[in-house]
Amino acid sequence: MKRIGVLAMQGAFAEHISALRQLGVEAVPVRRADELKGICGLVIPGGESITICKLMREYSLVEEVGKLIARGLPVLGTCAGMILLAKEVLGPDEHSLKAMNIKVRRNAFGRQVDSFEADLDIPALGHPPFRAVFIRAPWIETAGEGVEILASLPDGTPVAAREGNLVATAFHPELTPDLRLHEYFLSLVDSHSKQKVAEM
Repeated sequence: MKRIGVLAMQGAFAEHISALRQLGVEAVPVRRADELKGICGLVIPGGESITICKLMREYSLVEEVGKLIARGLPVLGTCAGMILLAKEVLGPDEHSLKAMNIKVRRNAFGRQVDSFEADLDIPALGHPPFRAVFIRAPWIETAGEGVEILASLPDGTPVAAREGNLVATAFHPELTPDLRLHEYFLSLVDSHSKQKVAEM
């Protein structure tokens, strides 16, 4: 059974764990570096990015997660998770993992009262459109070489992207009953695991 870690420092980690378990995988909370052992994928959930980053540093998770990403570990970052994955953050930069070749803007859509939902066409997920929940969400200002934009709002604003085994969304897929985004992430985990076996 696949073992997926969900960073459980703060934010919507319980909802991600529930979604992954519905898909039949072992989803475990990660709060310490030693709990990263044996995982084949990692989810960084939405929440308060500055708080999550501070706690990751306190518990020596920034360096360890960075090492795993460098080795190709598949990672899904949602909302605050997108901010933590980005190489550059606008407003303010809280020293993220700097792993994904995107520039993102924190709280790009406004405050909590400006939260909204939107139906997104995401070709990687097929039809029907994905109902996305945006809560104090970031957006992607620019995407560099090697980054594939997975979804944009009707006005063209990019809100989901992939670079290799890294997937980032500005929205919260764990807050809807639609599990296709998690299924998509697990397909990357499967491909990575098969590649590792082939290289052995």
